[in-house]
Amino acid sequence: MPASHPAHLHVPDKLVASYGGNGPAARAWLAELPRQAADFLDRWALRPDGAAGHGMAALVVPVTRADGTPAVLRLQQATEDNAGTVLGLRAWQGHGVVGLLDHDPDTGTVLLERLDAARPLSSLTDDTAATGILAELLARLVAVPAPVGLRHLADIASAMLDRVPAAAPALRDPADRRLLRTCASVVAELIGEPGDRLLHWDLHHGNILAGTREPWPAIDPEPLAGDPGFDLWPALDSRWAEVVVPGGVTRTVLRRFDQLTEVLDLDRQRAAGWTLGRILQNALWDIEDGNAALDVAQVALADVLLTEVLGTGRPGPPIAAA
Repeated sequence: MPASHPAHLHVPDKLVASYGGNGPAARAWLAELPRQAADFLDRWALRPDGAAGHGMAALVVPVTRADGTPAVLRLQQATEDNAGTVLGLRAWQGHGVVGLLDHDPDTGTVLLERLDAARPLSSLTDDTAATGILAELLARLVAVPAPVGLRHLADIASAMLDRVPAAAPALRDPADRRLLRTCASVVAELIGEPGDRLLHWDLHHGNILAGTREPWPAIDPEPLAGDPGFDLWPALDSRWAEVVVPGGVTRTVLRRFDQLTEVLDLDRQRAAGWTLGRILQNALWDIEDGNAALDVAQVALADVLLTEVLGTGRPGPPIAAA
């Protein structure tokens, strides 16, 4: 297959925009994408089979293998976040997750089972049914012990706690600063038992696609070793404006939280605590990006967990230890 065939591959503008501010290395990777795609099409004897798509961080090219099997070629800049993708996919062995067909360890490029990108789980109108499917899927994924070599929640949580004292003053509102410190205090109580399960880290309703081998496999994992409670936040936050707010924030969040914790057989308070850890992580990322206020949805989600699950109510005065 001539390499020139995909040389004019169009890199979607939204993908360029999402990477454009990430520095010279990201821009260089974007510039190399068409050539890199051509190389892998040749190397793995693939034929392009439709327009390229993208997620937040990857270019996805529908292809057909030499034996006629449909697949997708996924190209993404190698980062710490996706370094464990192949390790996690191998551990799951296609059970509950997209199948791994081939990969390149040097670039992180993977060849994956083709799923129906037009039918994400988020397309289901019944949110209770959709969240039930997600919960059953997540239970299957976290039942697998994390393989050796993955990043661990203990290290991530410890690094978050170290950053809180310097990050909190960047928030304008004292209530936001108190909430940040409250989340940190909860995580500090849990960090001694960080768990050892294989986590997806980003399992929301849009990261589950209809398939044929399995009805609803997960996609785009960023595998991590840790407590399953740390994996609940994406499902609670998913479709916030379309489903959560219209359905009533407290009612919808609690319904989803109850579905998840019941199916996964999790301790509710522990799961709520690790979910506050995800809110802390998001807040620290936002502060790094120059934001001086916490995201409204994150504050609302934290309020529900603190008030309705942990029973502590809104955070009070700043915690001295933080």
